[in-house]
Amino acid sequence: MVEGASAAAIAAAVRAREMSAVESVAAALAAVAAVDDRLHAFCTLDAEGALAQAAALDARLARGEPGGALAGVPVAIKDLIVTRGMRTTFGSPLYAGFVPDRDDVSVERLRQAGAIVIGKTNTSEFGFGPVGHNALFATTRNPWNPALTPGGSSAGTAAAVAACTVPLGLGSDGGGSVRIPAALCGLVGMKASWGRVPLHPGCRDETQPGASGWESLEHIGPLAREVGDVALALSVVAGPSPRDRHSLPAQDGAFRIAAPETLRGARIAYSARLGFAEIDPEIAGIVARAARRFTAALGCEIVETDPPVGDTQAAFEALVALDTDRVGLRRLADARGHAFGGQLGRLLARPWTADDFTDAILARKRIANAMSEFMAGFELLLTPATAAAAFPADTDGPQGWTPFTALANLTGQPAASVPAGFTADGRPVGLQIVGRHLDDAGVLTACAAFESVLPWAHVLPKIAAAGGAMRRRRSG
Repeated sequence: MVEGASAAAIAAAVRAREMSAVESVAAALAAVAAVDDRLHAFCTLDAEGALAQAAALDARLARGEPGGALAGVPVAIKDLIVTRGMRTTFGSPLYAGFVPDRDDVSVERLRQAGAIVIGKTNTSEFGFGPVGHNALFATTRNPWNPALTPGGSSAGTAAAVAACTVPLGLGSDGGGSVRIPAALCGLVGMKASWGRVPLHPGCRDETQPGASGWESLEHIGPLAREVGDVALALSVVAGPSPRDRHSLPAQDGAFRIAAPETLRGARIAYSARLGFAEIDPEIAGIVARAARRFTAALGCEIVETDPPVGDTQAAFEALVALDTDRVGLRRLADARGHAFGGQLGRLLARPWTADDFTDAILARKRIANAMSEFMAGFELLLTPATAAAAFPADTDGPQGWTPFTALANLTGQPAASVPAGFTADGRPVGLQIVGRHLDDAGVLTACAAFESVLPWAHVLPKIAAAGGAMRRRRSG
């Protein structure tokens, strides 16, 4: 594989037949073999199938057939996203042997664009909890420090990309599960506007009750080292599908990155606490300095202010419960003698009422309306991505350490996390960029502009230098 290659560069090289898809996939598999015994990013690998798909792609290219926008790019898929013929466990012992007979729409589109799925990546059970441990697989570790968590719930995807085993991966984000691990692993992670990327069948097995996605909150989103790869992936997986009644019509330029100069004079809001959050002072300082440097370099006006929404956690938790098949999960667990722990266990044990759900729906309407009025005065909202940096693996972290990300799930606004710097002990810190309703291109342009001011892709964790197929410069 081309050293330092992005997904876009790999695809261009494969299409030009400067490198074969088989070589690209073999390099990724070698990188996984070199580091994943320490990271546990992958819970299922399909080396034989991936190499066969790569060989078939090379044969088509040899016949002069088109290769696709992601030709020969090895990708990792979160284990909440179903994959035809490849085990999908949802991070739960209840689905330890489940092999779907279909691809999620997003996976189907990746394959159609020439991407090669090499395996599935670890997650918390059914995605409940922004961490990377469950009762089925070894705990996923952070490439920057394997004693620490990579965040979650797209934990394995983030670890795989950060360790440079693959240049691109898919995660899902119901309350920050793409952006949180992106922040803790020094990556770009984005959830587009709700409905941009179709979600079907989601985290579910329609042959039995139990697994269920959060229909009104969930997004599929890419994680990568470079903003351009995130934009490329979104352009491939987005667009309407008759299988998702919430999917949006295609929009020309939805993921087109404009020149940084287009942000000159923009009015940008910066909120360090959203008016309520407790945040590690070191994180707050790193993100504030990065935001000011970014806006000053581009000639933007930065205004420190809080959106008038307050703490959204209660409404968010109730909507998660409303979207979850609580009865089906309890029945399935009881029948198989399984006990849920962590956030999922607490959610299932709580005696929810119809009034709880009505209150949450009304709160969501209020929050969405308030954010619409607030964003009318600003082109973007910047916040920290998390209130803490990576903490010890196999723990749930400090109380309230993810207060920033669920807001964009409640409103459906596009949002991304980009690397903002490092703590004194070398842990990555993320900046969240939230755009106006449906302004995905605005978020990507801001991410790319930030990347030009504070570049990060050349700095990699040491573990990536040991086995990564896309080595650049070691950190530290």
